[in-house]
Amino acid sequence: MKKFPLADTAITALAPVIWGSTYIVATEILPAGRPFTAAAVRALPAGLLLVLFAGRMLARQLWWRVAVLAALNIGAFQALLFVAAYRLPGGLAAVLGAIQPIVIMGLAWGWDGRKPQVAALGAAAVGVAGMAALLLSPSARWDALGVAAALAGALSMAVGTWLARRWKTGLPVAELAGWQLLLGGLMLTPLALLADPPLPASLATSELLGYGYLTFVGALVAYLLWFRGLSRLSPVAVSSLGLLSPATAVVLGWALLGQKLGGTAMIGLAVVLGSVLTLQLKLQEAK
Repeated sequence: MKKFPLADTAITALAPVIWGSTYIVATEILPAGRPFTAAAVRALPAGLLLVLFAGRMLARQLWWRVAVLAALNIGAFQALLFVAAYRLPGGLAAVLGAIQPIVIMGLAWGWDGRKPQVAALGAAAVGVAGMAALLLSPSARWDALGVAAALAGALSMAVGTWLARRWKTGLPVAELAGWQLLLGGLMLTPLALLADPPLPASLATSELLGYGYLTFVGALVAYLLWFRGLSRLSPVAVSSLGLLSPATAVVLGWALLGQKLGGTAMIGLAVVLGSVLTLQLKLQEAK
């Protein structure tokens, strides 16, 4: 299949942009205080639909690999993400999560002997700095459990992203995404039942639409785009696009909720976008 890196990059970038929009849905529309319920509802129905669409079971030899990927990319990551989001300001959680490209470069160097380009490593580090300028405030709360969850979540997603490309399961994108979402959703469901308050007997129409958006757009569409990108681009290139998620959340908060975007934040946004573009270009040059 002929590949078009710039088009593939643009298509893959839609996934973190969609994820950035789910922050507003979670904070402004969904019932409060139910992080694991939101994560399970996001993953389980979307995975079930994709698996039913694929219409076949996984080969026996692939079960353990897909289960590991599901645990890293969906189960553990989503649970830790929501713990961090509820215990930390969104900015701090996003800055800690922005280390993913650096972690993947370290994995590729340590396991595969692929030394990272200095320019690419610098662009990733600048992206973290830009994220800090964009999102952090002097009064940010440093909750120890929240920080640990954010770092563990970033590490989980980075390892899952790296392994998803390295293992080359041969599954079509829809199957790979579907089984990970289904298995990850099954891992999250007990957490939702045990740790979250039950949902109200009846939900408002807006809340139902919010959960529907998380499932069909935030999970089904976004993860199809994300895993499609992983099949065509390097793990570092894909993970660096994740910086677009909190950047999108900030822009939507400014546009839709009237949240202020000061001069430092504007500079940070420009730095984040510049670092993503630079990293993509450097990785293309290295091929």
